[in-house]
This record gives sequence, C-alpha cells and structure tokens, in this order.
Amino acid sequence: MVRMRTLLTALALVFLGCAMARPAAALTDQQEIIDKARITFDKLITSPEFAELPGYVKQAKAVIIFPSLIKGGFIIGAEGGSGVLMVRDDKLGWSYPAFYTLAAGSLGLQIGGEISEVVLTIMSENALDAVIDNQMKFGGDVSIAAGPLGKGLEAGTTTNLDADVYSFAKTSGLFGGLSLEGAGVLKRDSWNVSYYGTGATPYAILIQRRFSNPNAQPLRDSLSPY
Repeated sequence: MVRMRTLLTALALVFLGCAMARPAAALTDQQEIIDKARITFDKLITSPEFAELPGYVKQAKAVIIFPSLIKGGFIIGAEGGSGVLMVRDDKLGWSYPAFYTLAAGSLGLQIGGEISEVVLTIMSENALDAVIDNQMKFGGDVSIAAGPLGKGLEAGTTTNLDADVYSFAKTSGLFGGLSLEGAGVLKRDSWNVSYYGTGATPYAILIQRRFSNPNAQPLRDSLSPY
C-alpha cells in the first residue's frame, strides 16, 4: 500500500512537472491587436507632439486605432493593417472594440516602406454610420484630414472641426498626419465572432452593447478619461 502511494505521488509529480514545463498559450491574433492598440493609444495620447489629440478624442463619436499600418513596395504600393473601432456613449462610456481592417492601394514608383501607428477620430454621425455599415471609404462622402500639431484643443472647442475624420500618426519615428484618401475600412466578421461569440457584429458590439470580453477592459480603461 505504501509503495502504491509512493508510485502515485511520483506520477502526480511527473504530470505536474510536464504541465509546468508547457509554454504559455500564445495570444490570439485578436488579443494581440487589442493589446497593441492600447499601447499605441497611450503613446500618442500622451505625446507632446500631439497636444491636440486629447481634445479631438473627447469630442469624437468614435475612434479607430491601428497599431501597425504597413505601406510600401516596388512600383505597386499597398497599405493595410488591422485595428479596432470603439464608440462612445454619453451614459455607457466607450464600447468594447470591434475589429476592422484598412485596405488601400496605389500605383507609382515606390521603393521601401514605412510602418505607422495611427489613431483616427470620427467626428460625425455620417462617418460613424458608414464604418458600422461597412461602407467607409475616405474621400467623397467621408472626408479625412490630418490631425493638427499645435498648442492643444480645449475639450469644449468646436471650431475648425469640419472634417468627418482626423488622422494622427506616428510614422517611422515621425509625428504627423497620414494621407488615407481612397482607403477603405472594412469589418472583420470572423475576428469579431472569434473574440466575442456567435452574432457579434459591429452593430451588436458597438451600439447594442450585447457583447463583452474582460480581456479588452484595459483598452477601455485607457480611453475612459477621454
């Protein structure tokens, strides 16, 4: 009996050691984007170069955060990356994030590439409706402008906000605006369902607030002061 107990104890220790030796589960693609989006937002919102960004975020209907937009190529340029859209509600605060991708292409002599961290502030209902309906394309009905660099915009200021969307970008170590004319912002249905569950459309996540995931709470906390 003693020998049996000793054997069972030894086997238990072996199984425990194997379990402890296993590598930690890798982050899902969705969670990685959310974590990187939080880092990007925290970086740009506190940057002296973007002193006006907090004021724009406070007045925004929604924000889109792209932690990594890649642009570059030879002869044919392409731009794209995954990000998250979050919508503000005056009573409920910022929504949980819905997943989107940005896609754009251009022709011309291009060599090399660049990586941008981008925060887009959506200032109009028209632009917000367009992105939720998966019909967001910059230029034409939805105007986009480079976010200003300057002295700061007070939270109550409403002048000079005549564009639907403003872009704030840190590109290759530089701060400034990013030209996204002609780019499209498209929902990623498979990612939304994978992260939240069946039926997790952007409208259900952002407007109806039917879905949540506690792993996205740190990102919401970063936006909550604004």
